[in-house]
Amino acid sequence: MAEQPRLWIRHEVRATERRAPLVPQDARRLVELGFHLTVEESPQRVYPLDEYLAAGCQGAEAGSWTEAPEPAYVLGLKELPDLPDRLVHRHIFFGHAYKGQQGSRELLARFARGGGELLDLEYLVDDTGRRLAAFGYWAGYVGAALGVLQARGRLTAPLRPLAKSELDRQLRDSMRAGAPDALVIGALGRCGRGAVDALEVAGLAATCWDQAETRELDRAALLHHDLLVNTVLTTRPIPPFLRPADLPVADRRLSLVVDVTCDVTSDLNVLPVYRTVTDWSEPVRRLHQDPPLDLIAIDNLPSLLPAEASRAFSAELVAQLRTLADPAAPWRHCRADFRAACRHHELEAVHV
Repeated sequence: MAEQPRLWIRHEVRATERRAPLVPQDARRLVELGFHLTVEESPQRVYPLDEYLAAGCQGAEAGSWTEAPEPAYVLGLKELPDLPDRLVHRHIFFGHAYKGQQGSRELLARFARGGGELLDLEYLVDDTGRRLAAFGYWAGYVGAALGVLQARGRLTAPLRPLAKSELDRQLRDSMRAGAPDALVIGALGRCGRGAVDALEVAGLAATCWDQAETRELDRAALLHHDLLVNTVLTTRPIPPFLRPADLPVADRRLSLVVDVTCDVTSDLNVLPVYRTVTDWSEPVRRLHQDPPLDLIAIDNLPSLLPAEASRAFSAELVAQLRTLADPAAPWRHCRADFRAACRHHELEAVHV
């Protein structure tokens, strides 16, 4: 049997990132197939290192991926630390670097200087373009839940990670505090389905829009809802759903926007009414005073349900990790998109 790839699961530098890209149970499956897995210590990861060691993985200090053997694939979720400025490994994570986001060229330049490679999980797709591993459902679920709790005056900060059963209890307990009229855009996708499910737990029947309803947007109907949950992640320019000109409209009912997508620094942002995301310590920000409009835009929502989100994502990802060594596997799409992005920025991308 051919030697299997080496995987190195890194510690996440973001303090509020509790998820794991691969849970211990699925790590064991790869070990049994001959993969060599190293897992870094991480004080906030929802699964402790001991569970990975029991699954047959090796342990390592947080941040030691920089010294990993160069053939290793470094697996994570969110952003890398600022150093080193030369990335020599193949990294698997959500890079957010292909749509003109802030800092995207700088990140790609680090790979080009070191001869490394970014296999962006957002672009791990099959031949039809369908995402093969995503956190979308839980992002939508948590985003809509936070929106309901805020609309009903029940959201408290700072936010903390919890189990789905506790979040659902909060939603049910909040029912007596009112029934905001909610609109979910992108309701047919994974993220949208999660948002609709959370609203149902909260006792709300959402208005559901998708491509058919947004092809010719009824802006007056959009502004007539109390709560907007945006779950649309687009790869091509489309007319924005909410514009700066909509904020001072006197008869606007819309008072809360939850942007699950958080494509805020991209030219493809469908909600160009804000420039910076919110976070766990201050999850809600006032966008406009009269009439009032508040924003929730947290870019790691699934980390608030870290166990459920990690298990679901890992179950999808482990099947794809098994194919890393196969040149015909869907990872080829990630490689092609990485090289295209480097060419766009006039960077040479050659993995050594």
